[in-house]
Amino acid sequence: MKGSPATGSEPVRIGVLGCASIARRRVLPAFAADPGSRVAAVASRDGGRAREVADRFDCAAVTGYDRLIADPGVEAVYVPLPVALHARWIERALRAGKHVLGEKPLTGDVDSTRRLFELAAERGLVLAENFMFPRHPLHRRVRELLADGAIGELRSFTGEFAIPAPPPGDVRYDTALGGGALLDIAVNPLLAARFFLGPALTVCGARLRRHPVHGVDTGGAVLLAAPDGVTAQVVFGMEHAYRAGYELWGSAGRIRVERAYAPPADHCPVIRVERPEGVEELVLRPEDQYLAAVRAFSHAVRQSRPAAEQQGPPPQPPHSPRSSQRPQASQASSASQTSQTSQTRDGLGAERSLRERHQERALTVARLVAEVRAADKAASSAAQHPVPSWDDPRGAL
Repeated sequence: MKGSPATGSEPVRIGVLGCASIARRRVLPAFAADPGSRVAAVASRDGGRAREVADRFDCAAVTGYDRLIADPGVEAVYVPLPVALHARWIERALRAGKHVLGEKPLTGDVDSTRRLFELAAERGLVLAENFMFPRHPLHRRVRELLADGAIGELRSFTGEFAIPAPPPGDVRYDTALGGGALLDIAVNPLLAARFFLGPALTVCGARLRRHPVHGVDTGGAVLLAAPDGVTAQVVFGMEHAYRAGYELWGSAGRIRVERAYAPPADHCPVIRVERPEGVEELVLRPEDQYLAAVRAFSHAVRQSRPAAEQQGPPPQPPHSPRSSQRPQASQASSASQTSQTSQTRDGLGAERSLRERHQERALTVARLVAEVRAADKAASSAAQHPVPSWDDPRGAL
Protein backbone atom coordinates (compact mmCIF):
# COMPACT_ATOMS: atom_id res chain seq x y z
CA MET A 1 0.00 0.00 0.00
CA LYS A 2 1.53 3.26 -1.09
CA GLY A 3 1.52 6.23 1.25
CA SER A 4 2.66 9.81 1.38
CA PRO A 5 6.43 9.96 1.98
CA ALA A 6 6.03 13.38 3.59
CA THR A 7 3.60 12.37 6.29
CA GLY A 8 3.62 8.58 6.34
CA SER A 9 -0.17 8.71 6.11
CA GLU A 10 -2.46 6.72 3.88
CA PRO A 11 -2.76 7.99 0.29
CA VAL A 12 -5.58 10.40 -0.50
CA ARG A 13 -8.50 8.53 -2.06
CA ILE A 14 -9.32 10.34 -5.30
CA GLY A 15 -12.60 10.22 -7.21
CA VAL A 16 -12.72 11.46 -10.81
CA LEU A 17 -15.79 13.11 -12.32
CA GLY A 18 -15.79 12.26 -16.01
CA CYS A 19 -13.49 10.56 -18.49
CA ALA A 20 -12.12 13.58 -20.34
CA SER A 21 -9.06 13.21 -22.53
CA ILE A 22 -6.84 15.25 -20.17
CA ALA A 23 -7.84 12.95 -17.32
CA ARG A 24 -7.15 9.72 -19.22
CA ARG A 25 -3.90 10.82 -20.88
CA ARG A 26 -2.23 12.94 -18.24
CA VAL A 27 -3.81 13.34 -14.82
CA LEU A 28 -5.02 9.82 -13.98
CA PRO A 29 -1.56 8.34 -14.78
CA ALA A 30 -0.05 11.06 -12.56
CA PHE A 31 -2.38 10.19 -9.66
CA ALA A 32 -1.48 6.51 -10.16
CA ALA A 33 2.23 7.37 -9.94
CA ASP A 34 1.91 9.65 -6.90
CA PRO A 35 2.68 7.83 -3.62
CA GLY A 36 0.36 10.23 -1.81
CA SER A 37 -2.70 9.47 -3.98
CA ARG A 38 -4.86 6.51 -4.90
CA VAL A 39 -7.53 6.61 -7.59
CA ALA A 40 -10.54 5.15 -5.79
CA ALA A 41 -13.28 5.64 -8.38
CA VAL A 42 -14.07 7.05 -11.81
CA ALA A 43 -17.57 8.29 -12.63
CA SER A 44 -19.30 8.82 -15.94
CA ARG A 45 -22.87 9.24 -17.10
CA ASP A 46 -22.06 6.22 -19.31
CA GLY A 47 -21.43 3.17 -17.11
CA GLY A 48 -19.53 1.35 -19.86
CA ARG A 49 -17.16 4.27 -20.34
CA ALA A 50 -16.57 4.48 -16.61
CA ARG A 51 -15.74 0.76 -16.46
CA GLU A 52 -13.34 1.07 -19.39
CA VAL A 53 -11.33 3.79 -17.67
CA ALA A 54 -11.65 2.26 -14.19
CA ASP A 55 -10.22 -1.05 -15.43
CA ARG A 56 -7.09 0.75 -16.61
CA PHE A 57 -6.50 2.24 -13.17
CA ASP A 58 -7.74 -0.61 -10.98
CA CYS A 59 -10.51 1.35 -9.30
CA ALA A 60 -14.28 1.36 -8.98
CA ALA A 61 -16.54 2.43 -11.85
CA VAL A 62 -19.49 4.63 -10.89
CA THR A 63 -22.44 5.61 -13.07
CA GLY A 64 -23.39 9.20 -12.27
CA TYR A 65 -21.44 12.02 -10.67
CA ASP A 66 -23.70 12.38 -7.62
CA ARG A 67 -23.07 8.76 -6.60
CA LEU A 68 -19.32 9.29 -6.60
CA ILE A 69 -19.58 12.52 -4.59
CA ALA A 70 -21.74 10.73 -2.00
CA ASP A 71 -19.23 7.88 -1.61
CA PRO A 72 -17.70 8.09 1.91
CA GLY A 73 -14.64 6.25 0.59
CA VAL A 74 -13.73 9.22 -1.64
CA GLU A 75 -11.83 12.03 0.11
CA ALA A 76 -11.07 14.30 -2.81
CA VAL A 77 -12.53 14.86 -6.25
CA TYR A 78 -10.82 15.75 -9.52
CA VAL A 79 -13.12 17.63 -11.94
CA PRO A 80 -12.04 17.52 -15.61
CA LEU A 81 -15.54 18.28 -16.94
CA PRO A 82 -16.25 21.02 -19.52
CA VAL A 83 -15.76 24.49 -18.02
CA ALA A 84 -19.47 25.34 -17.97
CA LEU A 85 -20.05 22.41 -15.59
CA HIS A 86 -17.20 23.17 -13.18
CA ALA A 87 -18.94 25.52 -10.74
CA ARG A 88 -21.96 23.25 -10.24
CA TRP A 89 -20.02 20.06 -9.55
CA ILE A 90 -17.20 21.69 -7.60
CA GLU A 91 -19.79 23.24 -5.29
CA ARG A 92 -21.55 19.90 -4.82
CA ALA A 93 -18.27 18.21 -4.00
CA LEU A 94 -17.29 20.90 -1.47
CA ARG A 95 -20.70 20.74 0.21
CA ALA A 96 -20.25 16.98 0.48
CA GLY A 97 -16.98 17.56 2.36
CA LYS A 98 -14.62 16.64 -0.47
CA HIS A 99 -11.40 18.42 -1.35
CA VAL A 100 -11.38 19.45 -5.02
CA LEU A 101 -8.84 19.69 -7.80
CA GLY A 102 -10.61 21.47 -10.66
CA GLU A 103 -9.25 21.42 -14.18
CA LYS A 104 -8.24 24.82 -15.47
CA PRO A 105 -9.82 27.29 -15.63
CA LEU A 106 -11.71 26.72 -12.42
CA THR A 107 -14.80 28.56 -13.70
CA GLY A 108 -15.63 31.02 -16.45
CA ASP A 109 -16.16 34.06 -14.23
CA VAL A 110 -14.78 35.91 -11.21
CA ASP A 111 -17.86 35.74 -9.00
CA SER A 112 -18.21 31.96 -9.26
CA THR A 113 -14.51 31.46 -8.60
CA ARG A 114 -14.57 33.69 -5.51
CA ARG A 115 -17.71 31.99 -4.16
CA LEU A 116 -16.16 28.53 -4.47
CA PHE A 117 -12.99 29.55 -2.65
CA GLU A 118 -15.04 31.13 0.13
CA LEU A 119 -17.02 27.90 0.47
CA ALA A 120 -13.83 25.83 0.60
CA ALA A 121 -12.39 28.13 3.28
CA GLU A 122 -15.55 27.91 5.38
CA ARG A 123 -15.35 24.14 5.35
CA GLY A 124 -11.59 23.80 5.79
CA LEU A 125 -11.22 22.09 2.41
CA VAL A 126 -8.52 22.31 -0.24
CA LEU A 127 -9.62 23.79 -3.56
CA ALA A 128 -7.00 23.98 -6.30
CA GLU A 129 -7.04 24.94 -9.96
CA ASN A 130 -5.13 22.41 -12.06
CA PHE A 131 -2.67 24.59 -13.94
CA MET A 132 0.25 22.24 -14.33
CA PHE A 133 2.95 24.16 -16.18
CA PRO A 134 3.80 26.47 -13.22
CA ARG A 135 4.97 23.33 -11.39
CA HIS A 136 7.76 22.80 -13.92
CA PRO A 137 11.19 24.05 -12.70
CA LEU A 138 11.75 25.51 -16.17
CA HIS A 139 9.75 28.65 -15.43
CA ARG A 140 11.32 29.24 -12.03
CA ARG A 141 14.74 28.99 -13.71
CA VAL A 142 13.68 31.61 -16.27
CA ARG A 143 12.53 33.90 -13.47
CA GLU A 144 15.88 33.44 -11.74
CA LEU A 145 17.66 34.48 -14.94
CA LEU A 146 15.52 37.60 -15.08
CA ALA A 147 16.27 38.42 -11.44
CA ASP A 148 19.99 37.96 -12.11
CA GLY A 149 19.85 40.49 -14.96
CA ALA A 150 20.55 37.99 -17.74
CA ILE A 151 18.72 40.20 -20.27
CA GLY A 152 18.82 43.50 -18.43
CA GLU A 153 15.53 45.15 -17.49
CA LEU A 154 12.41 43.39 -18.74
CA ARG A 155 10.58 45.33 -21.45
CA SER A 156 7.96 42.90 -22.77
CA PHE A 157 6.55 39.38 -22.73
CA THR A 158 5.16 37.52 -25.74
CA GLY A 159 3.33 34.22 -25.31
CA GLU A 160 1.93 31.96 -28.03
CA PHE A 161 -0.16 28.84 -27.62
CA ALA A 162 -2.09 27.26 -30.47
CA ILE A 163 -3.20 23.76 -31.45
CA PRO A 164 -4.61 22.13 -34.61
CA ALA A 165 -8.38 22.02 -35.02
CA PRO A 166 -10.19 19.57 -32.71
CA PRO A 167 -12.33 16.87 -34.37
CA PRO A 168 -15.98 17.61 -35.20
CA GLY A 169 -18.23 17.29 -32.16
CA ASP A 170 -15.45 18.23 -29.72
CA VAL A 171 -16.74 20.08 -26.63
CA ARG A 172 -14.48 23.02 -27.52
CA TYR A 173 -16.92 23.81 -30.33
CA ASP A 174 -19.90 23.85 -27.93
CA THR A 175 -20.76 27.30 -26.56
CA ALA A 176 -23.18 25.80 -24.00
CA LEU A 177 -20.31 23.84 -22.42
CA GLY A 178 -17.91 26.79 -22.28
CA GLY A 179 -16.07 25.93 -25.47
CA GLY A 180 -13.59 28.10 -27.28
CA ALA A 181 -9.89 28.83 -27.38
CA LEU A 182 -9.96 31.59 -24.76
CA LEU A 183 -10.92 29.33 -21.84
CA ASP A 184 -9.14 26.21 -23.08
CA ILE A 185 -5.88 27.59 -24.45
CA ALA A 186 -5.32 31.33 -23.89
CA VAL A 187 -5.46 30.95 -20.11
CA ASN A 188 -2.02 29.28 -20.20
CA PRO A 189 -0.01 32.15 -21.76
CA LEU A 190 -2.15 34.63 -19.80
CA LEU A 191 -1.06 32.89 -16.60
CA ALA A 192 2.54 32.84 -17.85
CA ALA A 193 2.35 36.61 -18.39
CA ARG A 194 1.08 37.00 -14.82
CA PHE A 195 3.91 34.73 -13.59
CA PHE A 196 6.54 37.13 -14.96
CA LEU A 197 4.78 40.53 -14.82
CA GLY A 198 2.74 40.12 -11.63
CA PRO A 199 -0.96 39.87 -10.67
CA ALA A 200 -1.70 43.56 -11.35
CA LEU A 201 -1.53 42.89 -15.10
CA THR A 202 -4.47 44.40 -17.02
CA VAL A 203 -5.88 43.97 -20.53
CA CYS A 204 -5.40 46.99 -22.83
CA GLY A 205 -6.98 45.49 -25.93
CA ALA A 206 -8.09 42.21 -27.48
CA ARG A 207 -9.64 40.72 -30.61
CA LEU A 208 -11.19 37.27 -30.90
CA ARG A 209 -11.85 35.29 -34.04
CA ARG A 210 -15.13 33.34 -34.01
CA HIS A 211 -16.16 30.16 -35.78
CA PRO A 212 -18.70 30.98 -38.54
CA VAL A 213 -20.92 28.01 -37.63
CA HIS A 214 -20.40 27.22 -33.94
CA GLY A 215 -19.86 30.78 -32.74
CA VAL A 216 -17.06 29.91 -30.31
CA ASP A 217 -13.82 31.87 -30.32
CA THR A 218 -11.18 29.91 -32.22
CA GLY A 219 -8.28 32.28 -31.69
CA GLY A 220 -7.21 35.79 -30.92
CA ALA A 221 -4.65 38.23 -29.61
CA VAL A 222 -4.43 40.17 -26.36
CA LEU A 223 -2.37 43.20 -25.35
CA LEU A 224 -1.69 43.63 -21.63
CA ALA A 225 0.35 45.93 -19.41
CA ALA A 226 1.78 45.90 -15.90
CA PRO A 227 1.67 49.01 -13.66
CA ASP A 228 5.35 49.71 -14.39
CA GLY A 229 4.69 49.90 -18.14
CA VAL A 230 6.05 46.48 -19.11
CA THR A 231 3.77 45.08 -21.81
CA ALA A 232 2.65 41.59 -22.75
CA GLN A 233 1.17 40.16 -25.92
CA VAL A 234 -0.64 36.82 -26.01
CA VAL A 235 -1.57 35.07 -29.28
CA PHE A 236 -3.61 31.87 -29.20
CA GLY A 237 -5.86 29.59 -31.20
CA MET A 238 -7.28 26.13 -31.80
CA GLU A 239 -7.24 25.95 -35.58
CA HIS A 240 -3.54 26.59 -36.10
CA ALA A 241 -0.21 24.85 -36.55
CA TYR A 242 1.02 23.83 -33.08
CA ARG A 243 3.01 26.40 -31.12
CA ALA A 244 3.58 26.65 -27.37
CA GLY A 245 6.23 29.09 -26.27
CA TYR A 246 7.05 32.47 -24.83
CA GLU A 247 9.72 35.14 -25.12
CA LEU A 248 10.95 37.74 -22.66
CA TRP A 249 12.58 40.80 -24.24
CA GLY A 250 14.84 42.91 -22.09
CA SER A 251 17.09 45.92 -22.41
CA ALA A 252 20.12 43.69 -23.02
CA GLY A 253 18.80 40.49 -24.59
CA ARG A 254 16.03 37.94 -25.01
CA ILE A 255 14.99 34.67 -23.40
CA ARG A 256 13.05 32.17 -25.52
CA VAL A 257 11.28 28.97 -24.36
CA GLU A 258 9.50 26.45 -26.59
CA ARG A 259 7.05 23.68 -25.58
CA ALA A 260 6.33 25.74 -22.52
CA TYR A 261 2.86 24.62 -21.43
CA ALA A 262 2.36 20.88 -21.96
CA PRO A 263 5.72 19.15 -22.44
CA PRO A 264 5.88 15.35 -22.13
CA ALA A 265 7.54 14.00 -18.99
CA ASP A 266 10.71 13.00 -20.87
CA HIS A 267 11.20 16.36 -22.57
CA CYS A 268 14.45 18.22 -21.79
CA PRO A 269 13.52 21.93 -21.77
CA VAL A 270 15.85 24.39 -23.45
CA ILE A 271 16.15 28.02 -22.38
CA ARG A 272 17.61 30.10 -25.22
CA VAL A 273 19.32 33.27 -24.00
CA GLU A 274 20.26 35.76 -26.72
CA ARG A 275 22.63 38.62 -25.90
CA PRO A 276 24.85 40.87 -28.03
CA GLU A 277 27.85 38.71 -27.22
CA GLY A 278 26.20 35.52 -28.40
CA VAL A 279 23.55 32.86 -27.82
CA GLU A 280 23.51 30.46 -24.88
CA GLU A 281 21.24 27.42 -24.60
CA LEU A 282 20.58 26.05 -21.13
CA VAL A 283 19.32 22.46 -21.18
CA LEU A 284 17.36 21.35 -18.13
CA ARG A 285 16.50 17.90 -16.87
CA PRO A 286 13.10 16.38 -17.73
CA GLU A 287 10.31 16.91 -15.22
CA ASP A 288 6.81 15.44 -15.02
CA GLN A 289 4.74 18.56 -14.30
CA TYR A 290 1.54 16.51 -14.11
CA LEU A 291 2.97 14.35 -11.34
CA ALA A 292 4.29 17.45 -9.57
CA ALA A 293 0.84 19.07 -9.70
CA VAL A 294 -1.10 16.11 -8.28
CA ARG A 295 1.60 15.49 -5.67
CA ALA A 296 1.23 19.07 -4.45
CA PHE A 297 -2.53 18.59 -4.25
CA SER A 298 -2.38 15.33 -2.28
CA HIS A 299 0.17 16.85 0.10
CA ALA A 300 -2.08 19.88 0.65
CA VAL A 301 -5.03 17.60 1.42
CA ARG A 302 -3.03 15.68 4.01
CA GLN A 303 -1.90 18.95 5.61
CA SER A 304 -5.43 20.35 5.77
CA ARG A 305 -7.68 20.40 8.82
CA PRO A 306 -11.47 20.16 9.09
CA ALA A 307 -13.22 23.48 9.69
CA ALA A 308 -14.06 22.46 13.29
CA GLU A 309 -10.35 22.17 14.07
CA GLN A 310 -9.31 25.51 12.61
CA GLN A 311 -10.05 27.42 15.81
CA GLY A 312 -7.23 25.61 17.57
CA PRO A 313 -7.28 22.92 20.28
CA PRO A 314 -10.16 22.82 22.79
CA PRO A 315 -9.63 24.61 26.14
CA GLN A 316 -8.05 22.53 28.86
CA PRO A 317 -9.93 21.87 32.13
CA PRO A 318 -8.69 23.68 35.27
CA HIS A 319 -5.82 22.00 37.10
CA SER A 320 -6.87 19.85 40.04
CA PRO A 321 -4.99 20.00 43.37
CA ARG A 322 -3.45 16.63 42.54
CA SER A 323 -1.73 18.07 39.50
CA SER A 324 0.83 19.76 41.78
CA GLN A 325 1.89 16.33 43.06
CA ARG A 326 3.24 15.42 39.59
CA PRO A 327 4.98 18.57 38.42
CA GLN A 328 7.34 16.81 35.98
CA ALA A 329 4.54 14.91 34.24
CA SER A 330 2.46 18.06 34.11
CA GLN A 331 5.34 20.04 32.63
CA ALA A 332 6.05 17.32 30.07
CA SER A 333 2.38 17.19 29.10
CA SER A 334 2.28 20.97 28.83
CA ALA A 335 5.39 20.99 26.66
CA SER A 336 3.89 18.30 24.42
CA GLN A 337 0.64 20.22 24.08
CA THR A 338 2.55 23.41 23.28
CA SER A 339 4.53 21.58 20.59
CA GLN A 340 1.38 20.08 19.10
CA THR A 341 -0.35 23.46 19.16
CA SER A 342 2.64 25.05 17.43
CA GLN A 343 2.64 22.34 14.75
CA THR A 344 -1.10 22.78 14.28
CA ARG A 345 -0.73 26.53 13.88
CA ASP A 346 2.15 26.06 11.43
CA GLY A 347 0.10 23.60 9.41
CA LEU A 348 -2.95 25.86 9.38
CA GLY A 349 -0.80 28.82 8.39
CA ALA A 350 0.67 26.85 5.50
CA GLU A 351 -2.83 25.73 4.51
CA ARG A 352 -4.17 29.27 4.50
CA SER A 353 -1.15 30.46 2.55
CA LEU A 354 -1.68 27.70 -0.02
CA ARG A 355 -5.37 28.52 -0.33
CA GLU A 356 -4.63 32.24 -0.70
CA ARG A 357 -2.09 31.57 -3.47
CA HIS A 358 -4.51 29.33 -5.36
CA GLN A 359 -7.32 31.84 -4.91
CA GLU A 360 -5.28 34.84 -6.05
CA ARG A 361 -4.09 32.99 -9.15
CA ALA A 362 -7.54 31.68 -10.08
CA LEU A 363 -9.17 35.08 -9.57
CA THR A 364 -6.48 36.80 -11.66
CA VAL A 365 -7.04 34.38 -14.56
CA ALA A 366 -10.83 34.79 -14.31
CA ARG A 367 -10.47 38.58 -14.23
CA LEU A 368 -8.18 38.62 -17.28
CA VAL A 369 -10.63 36.41 -19.21
CA ALA A 370 -13.44 38.86 -18.39
CA GLU A 371 -11.27 41.80 -19.48
CA VAL A 372 -10.40 40.06 -22.76
CA ARG A 373 -14.08 39.55 -23.53
CA ALA A 374 -14.89 43.16 -22.67
CA ALA A 375 -12.01 44.49 -24.79
CA ASP A 376 -13.05 42.33 -27.75
CA LYS A 377 -16.63 43.55 -27.45
CA ALA A 378 -15.46 47.17 -27.39
CA ALA A 379 -13.19 46.62 -30.39
CA SER A 380 -15.98 44.92 -32.34
CA SER A 381 -18.32 47.81 -31.59
CA ALA A 382 -15.70 50.33 -32.70
CA ALA A 383 -15.16 48.41 -35.94
CA GLN A 384 -18.87 48.63 -36.71
CA HIS A 385 -18.88 52.40 -36.11
CA PRO A 386 -15.56 53.67 -37.50
CA VAL A 387 -14.46 57.22 -36.82
CA PRO A 388 -14.21 59.20 -40.12
CA SER A 389 -10.67 59.91 -41.20
CA TRP A 390 -9.49 63.44 -41.98
CA ASP A 391 -7.94 62.02 -45.18
CA ASP A 392 -11.22 60.40 -46.26
CA PRO A 393 -13.33 62.77 -48.38
CA ARG A 394 -16.43 61.06 -47.03
CA GLY A 395 -15.46 62.22 -43.55
CA ALA A 396 -14.80 65.83 -44.53
CA LEU A 397 -16.80 68.49 -42.73
